[in-house]
Amino acid sequence: MTPISDKTFVLATDLDGTFLGGSEGARDALYRWIEARRDSVGLIFVTGRDPEFIVSLTRGTPIPTPDYVVGDVGTTIAHVTGAGHCEPIPHLEHEIAGLWDDGSAMVRAALADMAGLTLQPTEFRYRVSYDMDPAALDPEAKPRIEAMGYDVLISADRYFDVLPRGVSKGPSLRRLVAHLDIDEPRVLCAGDTLNDLSMLACGLPAVAVGNSEAPLLEALPEAPHIHRAGGAGAAGIVEAIAEFQLHPEIEEVRHAV
Repeated sequence: MTPISDKTFVLATDLDGTFLGGSEGARDALYRWIEARRDSVGLIFVTGRDPEFIVSLTRGTPIPTPDYVVGDVGTTIAHVTGAGHCEPIPHLEHEIAGLWDDGSAMVRAALADMAGLTLQPTEFRYRVSYDMDPAALDPEAKPRIEAMGYDVLISADRYFDVLPRGVSKGPSLRRLVAHLDIDEPRVLCAGDTLNDLSMLACGLPAVAVGNSEAPLLEALPEAPHIHRAGGAGAAGIVEAIAEFQLHPEIEEVRHAV
């Protein structure tokens, strides 16, 4: 198998609304294109989803299995084995674990009385996540957590994530790319919501797909390495691969999306 550092192109993509977004035809065309070129196309999922979900997502489905995962909004960095299991890379997560410092119980206690937040049932290792009602959210929730030394990330106007200070999708992806010795200009980041901002603005080639939420588009800087796609989801990814000329065979799939 070709090492990911030697592949022509690496797609680092969010899932919901991005890699899993767009029309069925566009998704099918992109997935087939990737699977037919695993010797030259690398795949990294950069998502708020947890590793267990990611593994189950690709098992027995047309969705390509990633080579690596940056999950849990950047707090998990893992290799995907040949058996389809996500194995965290300890030395890449060491700093993340130290910044979190077993903060889950303290965060939950600090937000227990806050209106507008419903704790998600999944137990994450280095984050605490809530479903949020923006109309009911207590305005003291965010500053209370930030005063404790953690970051708050609000996305899709319905998710409230508490993360280690300075940890998010962008920094964790850059850490993984450096660890794997991948040339940065060969990586395309793709996303659609505000929790993708740090990834799309981290300096790598990037695309905000056509169905991106307005707060993300408003927050993104105007920069030559950031493409604002017309196509939604998978179609926007294909559009950006062609725009940045990241793979010589991308034109073969453009007509299908």
